[in-house]
Amino acid sequence: MYVFAAAAVFALTVNGSAADAQASVQQSMADFMKSNPDCKEFNDQCSICAVTDGKAECSTPEIACVKKPYVCTRRADN
Repeated sequence: MYVFAAAAVFALTVNGSAADAQASVQQSMADFMKSNPDCKEFNDQCSICAVTDGKAECSTPEIACVKKPYVCTRRADN
C-alpha cells in the first residue's frame, strides 16, 4: 500500500515538473506576434485570437483546456 502511495506522489511530482518546464518555455503572445507579423488568426488550443490593427482579440479560454504553443491558422496573404 505504501509503495503505491509513494509511486503516485512521485508521478504527480514528475508530471507537475514537466508541466512547469513546458509553461516556462512557451512563447509569450507578444513574442509570437512579433515573430509572425503576417499572422492574422492564431490559437493555443484554448482560445482563438484574431489580429486587428496589430492587437490580438481572443475568445474566452475553454474550460479545463491545456494550453499549447501558439499556431498561426490564417496568414495575411490567405
